[in-house]
Amino acid sequence: MTMSFFDQFASPLYLGIPLIAIAITLPWVLFPTPSSRWINNRLLTLQGWFLNRFTNQLMLPLNVGGHKWALLLASLMLFLITINMLGLLPYTFTPTTQLSLNMGFAVPLWLATVIIGMRNQPTVALGHLLPEGTPIPLIPVLIIIETISLFIRPLALGVRLTANLTAGHLLIQLIATAVFVLLPVMPTVAVLTATVLFLLTLLEVAVAMIQAYVFVLLLSLYLQENV
Repeated sequence: MTMSFFDQFASPLYLGIPLIAIAITLPWVLFPTPSSRWINNRLLTLQGWFLNRFTNQLMLPLNVGGHKWALLLASLMLFLITINMLGLLPYTFTPTTQLSLNMGFAVPLWLATVIIGMRNQPTVALGHLLPEGTPIPLIPVLIIIETISLFIRPLALGVRLTANLTAGHLLIQLIATAVFVLLPVMPTVAVLTATVLFLLTLLEVAVAMIQAYVFVLLLSLYLQENV
């Protein structure tokens, strides 16, 4: 019974072929494509307004050099939100519950920000490893600590997204199982538990959007330090 709760996080197979590639590419098919008309429909207008507001908010603290990342970060944000939201539907697979996928997003983008900082302003980039005014005996220790914290950043990005989505899916499945078990025995308690399940589902919808935003926001903050 315990192992069955974690079966939802296993990549589905069909004739021995993993279907995670379809789960990753499906969100791009669902996005509405821009039309050639002068006046768009409500969905395209809402999508454009959302992307403009998000991009303006994300690029606000960055200088002109960091604005080159606007398309990449906005696309990543929309992609993560769509995958997380589709994963809340019944009988679906959430690719972002896989740590390998999240690390595949986090490590290259974090490494790109570090390389940009070392290429454009190496003195400032290395200066982050040693705060100004540090006592001389503490310099070696602080350099080691700051270096470790620098390399932990991509791991924290991937683990945060994976842990939040995994915990939410497990809670939903546990409470849903409790509702089915309690329904013939204690209907009143089952109804109350179902209410908790409904509220938890709303919370998970918010978590799916917030975690995607936090992932991209932290990447923009890392970029801000290096441009």
